[in-house]
Amino acid sequence: MTAERPPGQRTCLYGTTALGTVMDRMARQAAGLLADHERVAVVGILRRGAPLAERLTALMVRRYGLRMPLRLDLSVKRYADDLTLLHPQTQLTEDARHAAIDLAGHALLVVDDVLYTGHSLLRVLEYLARKQPAEIRVAVLADRGVARLPLHADIVGMRLDIAPGDVIECNVPPYEDEFKIELLQLQHSA
Repeated sequence: MTAERPPGQRTCLYGTTALGTVMDRMARQAAGLLADHERVAVVGILRRGAPLAERLTALMVRRYGLRMPLRLDLSVKRYADDLTLLHPQTQLTEDARHAAIDLAGHALLVVDDVLYTGHSLLRVLEYLARKQPAEIRVAVLADRGVARLPLHADIVGMRLDIAPGDVIECNVPPYEDEFKIELLQLQHSA
């Protein structure tokens, strides 16, 4: 569970049941994109992209017949949960257990919770492209529609056009108790 959440007004936009439907649709789309590939890897972006990748993988295998893909996670950090810039250059950390994995010729599905400016996603794509995959696809639960770089997600759970100062909070177990998406209107001190 998250230790401390930024203060402000929260409105639940999507609850667990609605997100279950969204995740199923995303899994169907992803399985369709990956079905013709012999070697597939699903890459979760830590933090919340990793459990979302687990959910998508389970749905693709159980409901849509995809062969069990390779699963790995990458740690990427640029912004805090309240969108405060933490690092001018996006920081990417590879799990040491995954460093030697050969991804050449694999179809990769990168999974994250929110596509915001695109800086973190670009850093991940640059890193993975050096591994010489056959292709890289991207799935995000929420796209804010404000990417500043020429990239997009192939699979989008939902597009949420919100005010620039507001925050989309994806609550994803095990980091939060309940699977939901909230709109956070930050409380600004006077």
